[in-house]
Amino acid sequence: MIESLSHLRGSLLGLAVGDAMGYTVDGLSISEIRQNYGPNGLLGYDLVNGYADVTSYTQLAAFTINGLLLAITRGQMTGKMLPLHRYVGLSSREWAASQRPWGRPATTFCWLLRQPDMCRRHCMDTRMLDALSRDTLGGMEARLNSSATPGSLTSAAAVGLFSHLYPVDQNELDLLGAEVVALSHGGPLAFLSGAALTHIVSRSLRAPEVPLKNLVLETAQTIKSQFGHQYSQSFELSNLLNLAVSLAEDSRLSPVTAMEQLHCGNAAQVLSGSIYACLTNPGSFDTAMITAVNHSGRSAAVGAAAGAILGARLGEKALPGFYIECLEPAQTLSELAYDLYTGCSMEKGNKLFDLDWDRKYVHGGRE
Repeated sequence: MIESLSHLRGSLLGLAVGDAMGYTVDGLSISEIRQNYGPNGLLGYDLVNGYADVTSYTQLAAFTINGLLLAITRGQMTGKMLPLHRYVGLSSREWAASQRPWGRPATTFCWLLRQPDMCRRHCMDTRMLDALSRDTLGGMEARLNSSATPGSLTSAAAVGLFSHLYPVDQNELDLLGAEVVALSHGGPLAFLSGAALTHIVSRSLRAPEVPLKNLVLETAQTIKSQFGHQYSQSFELSNLLNLAVSLAEDSRLSPVTAMEQLHCGNAAQVLSGSIYACLTNPGSFDTAMITAVNHSGRSAAVGAAAGAILGARLGEKALPGFYIECLEPAQTLSELAYDLYTGCSMEKGNKLFDLDWDRKYVHGGRE
């Protein structure tokens, strides 16, 4: 098992890099991208005022970790804890409030709300904001909508990283990945893709010796076994994951041709596209990001998912320094990764006290 802070930090920062890079071309066709950036497409950040901005893909993943750390803190300090996805629902609602110019609650629980770089209004899925603003959040069996967009897919990557502090059975962890996506996206393809991304990220930490190709094939089979009896979409997702592996093994295809074939529109297609980018560039974060964002689909989502996977597998050292130097929330994400690495040292009945942890995960960042 990988216990290194480098891999937790690499995954969170990698997610943000892919998000920021893909944001520039998100929604453009490949011909428009080439028209704007040349025949090879986008080859790095297109900076605004010297900084690379992230979107809701990074923000929501970060708030998911904030919620999960809030949960284990409550559990350790009080001996009581609600189901984990309820805390993610709380943190997701607070993120959604940060995206509106009105309606921020008087009492808040997430310290990230006090970090401006985590609250910029760059939401990539307005339907998700609507879902997270309702009185009751969704669930796998209580679906608010039928959306299968990738708006909250990166929340599942955060759940995969949480496996560092939450050593439960893999099926239980994968189910949690599905549950956090289902809070805002009721389409089975969306929350099943969440389970798959959780599986890939967590297993990359728990069993780093397993080659990514084998891990993807394992994930495709696991999703069918765990969810196939209830959701026929499990087989569609499994087929897309297998297709990504097949395309990655076909040396005759250019990366753009393969990515266009995967479409990269809904959550399952986005996940497949991110896997293709990682499989074809297993040791090069830079070229994987170039593959992940140059296509006609959801470039920011594919870049974010690919960055999370490859960052978890390769660690922070594999991310070129020029990507991190101008990444606006790099310091905040590094701090969050450190908290995820150390966990809460305070427990009910002991005398240990962590002032910084108390400020962030007990008092919501309030001094």
